[in-house]
This record gives sequence, C-alpha cells and structure tokens, in this order.
Amino acid sequence: MSTLKETLYKKIQDHRPRTVRLLKEHGDTKLGDVTITQAIGGARGVKCLVTDISYLDPFEGIRFRGKTIPETFEALPKVPGSEYPYVEGFWYFLLTGDVPTMEQTLAVVEDMKARATVPRYVIDILRTMPRDSHPMTMFSTAILAMQREAIFVKQYNAGLSKFDYWDPTYEDAMNLLAKLPAIAAYIYRMKFKADTPIHAKTELDFGGNFAHMMGIPAPYDDVARMYFILHSDHESGNVSAHTTHLVASALSDVYYSLSAGINGLAGPLHGLANQEVLSWTQAFMEQLKGAEPTKEVIEKALWDTLNSGQVIPGYGHAVLRKTDPRYTSQREFCLANMPDYPLFKVVSAIYEVAPGVLQEHGKAKNPWPNVDAQSGVIQWYYGITEYDFYTVLFGVGRAIGVLANVIWDRALGYPIERPKSLTTKMLEDAAGIE
Repeated sequence: MSTLKETLYKKIQDHRPRTVRLLKEHGDTKLGDVTITQAIGGARGVKCLVTDISYLDPFEGIRFRGKTIPETFEALPKVPGSEYPYVEGFWYFLLTGDVPTMEQTLAVVEDMKARATVPRYVIDILRTMPRDSHPMTMFSTAILAMQREAIFVKQYNAGLSKFDYWDPTYEDAMNLLAKLPAIAAYIYRMKFKADTPIHAKTELDFGGNFAHMMGIPAPYDDVARMYFILHSDHESGNVSAHTTHLVASALSDVYYSLSAGINGLAGPLHGLANQEVLSWTQAFMEQLKGAEPTKEVIEKALWDTLNSGQVIPGYGHAVLRKTDPRYTSQREFCLANMPDYPLFKVVSAIYEVAPGVLQEHGKAKNPWPNVDAQSGVIQWYYGITEYDFYTVLFGVGRAIGVLANVIWDRALGYPIERPKSLTTKMLEDAAGIE
C-alpha cells in the first residue's frame, strides 16, 4: 500500500465516526430554509451538499483543504527548477488534507507514471470519430470507453463491503487521472497539429509531461501545473462537480461519473466561459484600432459596450464578491512572463478600469474579474489558439477535484442523491396565490 493510500485509509477511519454522529445525534438540525426563488432558480445558495476538499468564500475565494490559493502554492513541494508545485502532490493534499513531503509527492509521481499508458483501443476509438467532432466530445468518449477497466465494478459484482467501496474507487481514480494528460494531448495533436502525436517522457511529472506531449516548451509546463491546480475544485455545487457526484451516488464507477461531469463542463454557461471571454477581448482589441489601451480609451470602450446592452464577460461570479484569486494567480504569471504581450496589456487595462465602470453602472452584483477573464490569454500566448480545446484543459484540472470528492463520497457511505420536487401549483399554494 502506497504512502498516499495508507494515509488516506487512516483519514477515512478517523472521519467516519464524525459523519455517523452527525446523522445519529444531530440529523434534524436545520441548516436553512428554501425559497421559491431557490427552487425555481436552480437551487442556488441552498446548503445541501457536503465536501471537505474545497470551500468557496465570497471574499477569500477558493480554499483547498482550508488553505487559500497562495498558501497552497507556497506549501506544496515544487518541481525542481520551477516555482510551481507538483500536481501529484496537490492530489495527495486534496485527498488527505496533509501537505506531503517531497518523498511522499515523488511516490505519487511514480505511481501515476506506472498507470499512465492509454489503452490502444481508446486511441482507435478517437481515430474513428469524425475529425470535426468537438474535443470535449472526444475527451468524454475516451473516458467512457475505458469503463471496461473499472476495478470497482468487478469487486462490487464479486461482493464488496460498503465500507470498502472507497478502495477500488481510489484505484480507478488513480488509473483514470494518470491517463488524462496523454488523452487530452493526443486529441489536440490529432485534431490541430496534423495528426502528429508526441510520446510521453517517463522522467517528467504530470504537468511537465502534458506540456511535452502538447509540443510546447517551457515555461508552459508551469502553465499546466498552475492551470490544473487552479481549475481542480470549486465546492460541490457547480455543474461538473455536482454531476460527477450525482452520477457516482448511484454507485456508477468513476468512468461513468467523470464522463458525465465533463459533459456538463462543456456547457456554455460553465466551462466554455473562458473562450467566450477571449473572443470578446480580441474583438474589443479590434475596436481599439491599435490605440494604446490607456485608462481613458478603455473606459470609453467599456461604457460603449454597456450602453449597447452587452455585458463585460469575465466579470462577476455567482458567489465571489471580490477579485477571483485564481484570476490573480494567472495575472501574476502574465506579469512575470508576458508583461508586454498586447492581448495581456488590454486584459490588464480592463482589470484596472472595469470594476469602477461596473460599480458606477450599478447593475453588476460583483464588478470583479473571475478566473475566465485571464486564462484564455495565457493559452493563446503559448500557441493554443483553438478555442474548442480550452474546455478540455479545464476538464483535466477539474478531474482532480471531482475524483477526490467521489473517493470520499464512497468512504463516508453517502447515499444516492434524490431531492424532492414540487409542482408549480404547490408553490402557488405556498405563496398564497389563488
């Protein structure tokens, strides 16, 4: 048993009594009321999911296992020669809540390398798909195709104690996660780089290998590490995380569950936002007609946008009420690596002006930028100019968080999810409408 799995087992044993006690002794404790607005409006703000892996605070932003993004980057072991942590060490941290040592991190690195080979039939399936298939369709299909590998299914069918469901789920999650960089890179090279796949290098880590297989030199390896960590988890209520959890609650294995979550991520209101922001920013640049993005020029252009009835994409968030720390992390990378890049200069100028304009405009609940306001610019700078691939990058990162959550769902024996529905007439009755 690896150090990670052994540590995780101990954590599970310690955590289970806490959940049992809450159910037995405090199961009727109310967490809040549900309004008609919440019932009709997508259950926004309804407190009915549990995860210890991440929490989204309106003013602090995302916390991974209690640590802010800067604290997380600072605490985790760094790849030699890099300012960014191993993704594998971050996976250890999400699963256990413990910051791993370098030795523990490297053990996960080696474990994932041993699981990283993509079955040939997956490549064959991808190659039979129409080349104009969306990359997310290909990505989801590749994940689902590997369902035949599910260890959980085999052990469940053979007779498996409920208390041990987490074990084969952990193995499946490790096997699946280890393969995602190679699958994503293969899709990219096949579709957009004249069908010229690049084989993995066994000496490289998760992020470094992804950059190598994409064919993009350093510091894109740091971009990959940063991007995958920043996009990994965002509580349990967003579409990709909730869908993965929901499907897994039926005891569907992680291949079924993650494929479903990836399908949710593909929606334009979720994972497609970054490419929409980039497209808008590039159109915005064209409107400037080469003018230096001064405060006055940007302010006028933003007011023109708002007065025409359009929104400023990349600004606002369902929960956050300050600048998204994920935006800040990527902005810091840009300031260090591409401060004079014209597209970044425009994005930076918008950041300095837009919050004030939006506050004066008065219609935005949150005038601050979210993660999508920055992420597409970095990908474009390093040559990934194919919008449709951006959500696959998001998907590789999101898999880290949602798979960690599924393991813990199984460890704590969470039941199948089944909320109760009401009719519109019942809502009208509750509201006193005749």
